[in-house]
Amino acid sequence: MTISPTAQPIQQLFDRIAPNYDQLNDWLSLGLHRVWKQMAVQWSNPALGTTCLDVCCGSGDLARLLARRVGPTGQVFGIDFSSAQLAIARQRTQQCVTPLPITWVEGDALNLPFNANSFDAATMGYGLRNVVDIPASLKELHRVLKPGATVAILDFHRPTNSYLRGFQQWYLDTIVVPTAQQLGIGDDYAYIAPSLDRFPSSSEQIQLAKHAGFTPVTHYAIAGGIMGVLVAVKPSIG
Repeated sequence: MTISPTAQPIQQLFDRIAPNYDQLNDWLSLGLHRVWKQMAVQWSNPALGTTCLDVCCGSGDLARLLARRVGPTGQVFGIDFSSAQLAIARQRTQQCVTPLPITWVEGDALNLPFNANSFDAATMGYGLRNVVDIPASLKELHRVLKPGATVAILDFHRPTNSYLRGFQQWYLDTIVVPTAQQLGIGDDYAYIAPSLDRFPSSSEQIQLAKHAGFTPVTHYAIAGGIMGVLVAVKPSIG
């Protein structure tokens, strides 16, 4: 796998934080990320026996949720450019009581190693904010989805409400980053605040998804806008 030089620091960051990634996600979301992931999977509309994709799969939470929805006759591909994250995803899936139909792939969200029109549904959790080219990532998702398929993209956002925005920044500064510092990865988690500042707003995300070819496109604000899910459909042919 070859990724751009601008993406290599992000890849290295996620390799470093992999052992503590899920623990920090619990802190960052007050444990609610599990509920939000269920919502994203629901909005992606996976069906029994279908083939689904989870991009920037990390430790595999969304991929495992998709796999339970598609059942043993379906197939899920989880792709991430962090080999350390994928190692944890494989390990956790092997610990599942019921075997899950998941194939883990090391690859780049900007150059997905799949044919066009391959997937019936897709998810992306906490990945769009970290890719180096958001429009290119959306175009790749559009390319690999089948006509009529839906992608649900979950991520943190900067809320427009000033009080919630202040609370979010306080929580990052006083809870999340200090906790990460205790685990020896404080500098790595300091990236979250600037990444939120750079992340397109909900209306901007809708326009970017439409420009990539999706329609209809809806953005659902969650937790007062601290979290959001972008739901985009690849138009059916004809």
